[in-house]
Amino acid sequence: MIIAPSLLAADLSKLAKDVERAAKSGAEWLHLDIMDGHFVPNISFGPAVVAQLRPLTKMFFDVHLMCSRPKILLEPFAKAGAEQIIIHVELGDAVTPLIWEIKKLGKKVGLAVNPPTNIALCEPFLDQIDLLLVMTVNPGFGGQSFIHECLPKIAQADAWRRERGLRYRLEVDGGINHQTVAECARAGADTFVAGTALFSQRQMKAAVAKMRKVAEANDPALADLKV
Repeated sequence: MIIAPSLLAADLSKLAKDVERAAKSGAEWLHLDIMDGHFVPNISFGPAVVAQLRPLTKMFFDVHLMCSRPKILLEPFAKAGAEQIIIHVELGDAVTPLIWEIKKLGKKVGLAVNPPTNIALCEPFLDQIDLLLVMTVNPGFGGQSFIHECLPKIAQADAWRRERGLRYRLEVDGGINHQTVAECARAGADTFVAGTALFSQRQMKAAVAKMRKVAEANDPALADLKV
């Protein structure tokens, strides 16, 4: 199980301090939402900010491009310190060349799918990616409520992975807290992006540990080992 605090929920006036909090929390990844004001109705931060944060932690940088023109951003974010770059299946014909461009940069490839989008659109790319991100809110703003109708998508993505012997990670992002993490883990998710539920806690390390414990307790694979 991987816990990935989402920097979108950090205190932007104390960004460096919050990155250091995340680094000491026991979480493995730092999730960075990059929004351009076109693909989603909000703007976050760019590669210059990521480059400034990179020396502060050895955490794995999981960069999620919610952008209408991600191609122009791939190399800047790769140079800034991204270790994985996630693009959206909603980009259609652009997905395949973007996947190969990310691979050429030596980075891991993630593919995201929004709540209204049919998960079947991701199927042709499953053997080309390192991670599949099922969005459990409509992207653009933090603090939204979890959309329970997305759970069958997670289960389908996990079924494909098991049936085909693939090794992509199955990530969820949106409304993830100590209750919804259990539902996602039961559906097959193994990587959990959480913003408000972690950064709002004074004791972030304890919050991460609790989220991990709940996820592991609801992991079907671990449950099978206990029988």
